[in-house]
Amino acid sequence: MAFATTAHLNFRGNAREALEFYQTVFGGQLVAVTYGDFGMPKELPDASKIVFGQIVGADGFGIMAYDIPAQAGAQAGQAGTTRRENGMTLTHESLFMSLRGDSAEEVGELWKKLSVDATVVEDFGPAQWAPAFGMLTDQFGVTWILDVAAEYTAG
Repeated sequence: MAFATTAHLNFRGNAREALEFYQTVFGGQLVAVTYGDFGMPKELPDASKIVFGQIVGADGFGIMAYDIPAQAGAQAGQAGTTRRENGMTLTHESLFMSLRGDSAEEVGELWKKLSVDATVVEDFGPAQWAPAFGMLTDQFGVTWILDVAAEYTAG
């Protein structure tokens, strides 16, 4: 039996905008289904919001997202609550998105696209443990770690 894990991001009314942005960054096929498409009366406030959204790329990239219904009530987390100090990551966030690639050029291109209107936590560049590493909180409040796979040898 095989399993796959895909991140599922929760938004407050801007899931479609986030998915469309991520599609410009990563490519892939975008699927966005609204609550109205699933039968919610069109006149209700959440009818045009996303109940099921995903991007699936031919390269294996995948992400899912939806809009939390307005009646859920709780406030979304604050963007920019993550910072780096003295080589440590300090945060109150419960998760980060981690994206690892094989080359600094490939990952660097994704960094450039994701960093549009983002808060940079740590600039993308060489790190002690990897050929390149960077951390940012994107315009939708999602914190991303981008790095390049290091080659390790058993010793």
